[in-house]
Amino acid sequence: MEKKKSVDISKYLSKYSLFIILIVMMIICGFANENFLTPSNLMNVAKQQTVIILLALGAMLLISAGCLDLAAGSNLALASVIALYAYKAVPSVLLTFLTAIAVAIVCNMVSGAMVTAFNTPPFIATLSVQLMARGMALYITQGQNQSGLGENLAAVGQESTFGIPNSVYIVVIFILIIVYITKQTRLGRSVFAVGGNEEAANASGISVKAVKMKVYALNGILTGVAATIWMSRVNSAMPNGGLNYEFDAMIATIVGGTSFSGGVGSAVGTVVGAFIVGFLNNIMNLMGIDSYLQQVVRGIIIGGAVIWDLYFKNRRGRKAK
Repeated sequence: MEKKKSVDISKYLSKYSLFIILIVMMIICGFANENFLTPSNLMNVAKQQTVIILLALGAMLLISAGCLDLAAGSNLALASVIALYAYKAVPSVLLTFLTAIAVAIVCNMVSGAMVTAFNTPPFIATLSVQLMARGMALYITQGQNQSGLGENLAAVGQESTFGIPNSVYIVVIFILIIVYITKQTRLGRSVFAVGGNEEAANASGISVKAVKMKVYALNGILTGVAATIWMSRVNSAMPNGGLNYEFDAMIATIVGGTSFSGGVGSAVGTVVGAFIVGFLNNIMNLMGIDSYLQQVVRGIIIGGAVIWDLYFKNRRGRKAK
């Protein structure tokens, strides 16, 4: 009986480990700095993490399908630049979102086509698109930040409704959409099947190439929305913006339980992972830790998370044998 009880407890702890880590982390950070748990600071973290959450959800889908995107930050910059020009021509917030989404989808379709049609490794394909997108953003703007956001567009990333940032409402909608896709749709099941074993997925009638293209398209939608929110929050479109955002997204994704080997991922876990990373960055800023050391910490986190993932994968493999 005691053995069964201990097993149940271990399963419970394993299932909710991310939430436990998040809560414990918040308590420790609250003791470390009195400003950490204030409502204004928590809302500030939520607002700052909206962009990373969207990019991380896209990264979760891609990594789960055995793909990757190293161009997320550059695609975000290019999408925001072109979307701002569209807004200046026709001052419509909806058109701005749609323009950013369209640009990001095109960039991701190029990545997807290179991966599926030409069997280019995702690392090389998305690195190529990263350089192209960044270069295009710099060429269009001649390296200059673009301002001129209207009040309506700026309100998306800067204003709040009922005390909650407007961008948070938008992100919650997309979180629910991705949760639904991964849990309730054939595409969601196919994503994990492809990432787990491409040959088995193909043998079962799943079009591996089609699944990967659809995932890159979804990543484009999430990147386009993130670009618009980011642009409205910083009040400009910056061709050099979004640097290393793809790595921040991957850190959140892997911390959230997504296996870097593919086949395993969770939208909810990714969101929790994004907040764990966001709170860590926030407490380091509040405590005045040097920004260069913060980069070291991020590197340790992503390296440790990958090693942890590989360790448990090898452990499961030995048990299966």
